[in-house]
Amino acid sequence: MEAVHAHSGAAYLLSADRLVLEMAVKAGLPRSFSAPWERVPLTAQMPLADAVREGTVVWVSGEEEMARRYPRIAVVLPYPYSLTAFPVADGDTTYGAVYLTWPGSHPATLSARERTALVTAGDEMARLLRRAAATGVVLAADEEPVQAEPTGRSDPGAAARALRMVARMPDGLCSLDVEGRVVYANPAAGRLLGVSAARLSGRRLWTVQPWLDDPVYEDRYRAALLSQQTTTFTALRPPKQWLMFRLHPGRTGISVHISPVASAPGAERPPEAAARPGSLVSISHILSLAGALTKAAGVDDVVETVADEIMPTLGSDALVLLAAENDRLRVLGQRGYPDPGVVDRWDGTPLSAQIPSAQILGTGVPSFFESREQLERVYPARFATPDGMSAWAYLPLIASGRPVGACVLGYAGEHRFSTDERAVLTSLGGLVAQALERARLYDAKHRLAQGLQSALLPHSLPALTGLEAAARYLPGTHGMDIGGDFYDLIPLGCDGRGPVRGAAAVIGDIQGHNATAAGLMGQVRTAVRAFTAVGQGPGGVIESTNRLLIDLDAEMLASCAYLHLDLDTRRALLARAGHPLPLLREPDGRVRALELPGGPLLGVDSKAVYPVTEVPLVPGAVLALYTDGLIERPGADLDEGLAELARRLAGAGDGPLEEIADALMGMVGGEARGDDTALLLLRPRGA
Repeated sequence: MEAVHAHSGAAYLLSADRLVLEMAVKAGLPRSFSAPWERVPLTAQMPLADAVREGTVVWVSGEEEMARRYPRIAVVLPYPYSLTAFPVADGDTTYGAVYLTWPGSHPATLSARERTALVTAGDEMARLLRRAAATGVVLAADEEPVQAEPTGRSDPGAAARALRMVARMPDGLCSLDVEGRVVYANPAAGRLLGVSAARLSGRRLWTVQPWLDDPVYEDRYRAALLSQQTTTFTALRPPKQWLMFRLHPGRTGISVHISPVASAPGAERPPEAAARPGSLVSISHILSLAGALTKAAGVDDVVETVADEIMPTLGSDALVLLAAENDRLRVLGQRGYPDPGVVDRWDGTPLSAQIPSAQILGTGVPSFFESREQLERVYPARFATPDGMSAWAYLPLIASGRPVGACVLGYAGEHRFSTDERAVLTSLGGLVAQALERARLYDAKHRLAQGLQSALLPHSLPALTGLEAAARYLPGTHGMDIGGDFYDLIPLGCDGRGPVRGAAAVIGDIQGHNATAAGLMGQVRTAVRAFTAVGQGPGGVIESTNRLLIDLDAEMLASCAYLHLDLDTRRALLARAGHPLPLLREPDGRVRALELPGGPLLGVDSKAVYPVTEVPLVPGAVLALYTDGLIERPGADLDEGLAELARRLAGAGDGPLEEIADALMGMVGGEARGDDTALLLLRPRGA
């Protein structure tokens, strides 16, 4: 801090499980300022966690950048200040991290000198911690502390004269330490506040009188310390005396100037006072969980989010999330129990059972047990079913006025739940309940979508003599994970008198990614099979399907590629309706796009004609039919995606088609897919 002229900072060490950063030392500001972040999970979007994960210095230039990058911090501490965080690491070993803050007057960037000082400090801390770990002895720095040089000749009488001068001032003057406690007050300060100067000593300024006990006044004190800028507020001393407080911060505390004013505009209570709760810890926990739960889609996401956000910050060792379903408890997920059976035994328990997780769903009232003795005194049945924990918080999850589940937090040791902690946990339970209700609805829709998609696509491809085939389908990740892409492989010439020597193959893409698109896809696929069964050729099948789509008046378009494959003559007849060009890999490894003349998309023109092209298919050649989800990439041209697909197909070798299909589907993103994708591979075998 001295080297870079920072005015506050804190050092954190990694916990034993290396999942959480725990505050080890704090300087420059009250520790309460950082209370919401005493424990920071490495997964959190926080400067300290980012510094450790990225292994670099993180710099936040001011409150605007803080609001943009770390909104959870900005809402709790909306003051003008700059912040940096850097890791304490030695090679592959990370010990922790440090953050420092400066007033808002700091330049917008770190200087080269400051950055070098931070990196050097991190290296030195890591060296000391490595040596401490090796020897088992906590070590101080090698250097002796630098003694400040005297700034002038000592004058024993100067302090007394200064005190007499301050005592004569008509306005109140106070000196506060960084914790907000009064270390000196002149007589005028006592008169104005209605408390003797002697009684002010050692007390926090905003607690000396009931009319000063207002969160907004403490907020002004926090703002002064963090920003190192003068702040003011006006308070009404009953019945009608207005006092102006000016807070002049320094690195060791705050000087307060109190003066009477004739009047003050507005209400007796400043309007911002009502908008700012007093507990930084409560605000931080609630905001952090609320922000994280907005990203949780399914029930599994909710379980993981609650565990990641609540357990590290509140110090619990285990978590169970339960749902109320058909008058029974259902275990949705757990964290912290090595043996899943400890939790699974409660699955299916009637809500009438005399256990706390069932009872709180009936009462809607949370329960807190600070020891095993407390729990077993109320619920003797729990004596025979220990779970390895010694303290518990049972939180009912109430959404829309009805119980949807319960959240159980377990602590390995006895744990005292303070009033503030109970209030925070109760508030968090409401957030979890709303997220859980949304997640269960999402999962139900997801299961419905998957069932519909599974029913509309082939469960397996037919085994045809002389032909190897493989198919893949991936839904998009937006919406209901359902779409209009489809494929099919249909045996031809099956009259019961001999082996099938031909096949029809189709791949298509219905516009849209919803249940309507999926339903229309089922109709189109059925129509293609029907037109194939009556003996229509490739052009006729597509033309008939096009007219059907127009007659259905579905207001949706579709692309399609359709072919007849004759395994005796080893040729394919292909027709295309606005669909991406098929790829053909020759046995020697060369890959080319089949430049097939095609017609418009299905559903556009009832009189459209779709030409048919003959393509030779020798044994060992691979024909790849696909939908555009395989080659589309945000910000990239379709030709680039097609070229990449061709390169992958060329490099896939002559292995099994199932392996080649997996290699090609590797082009599709695993997490964020804007479109669904279908792939059908065909390879004639030798006679």
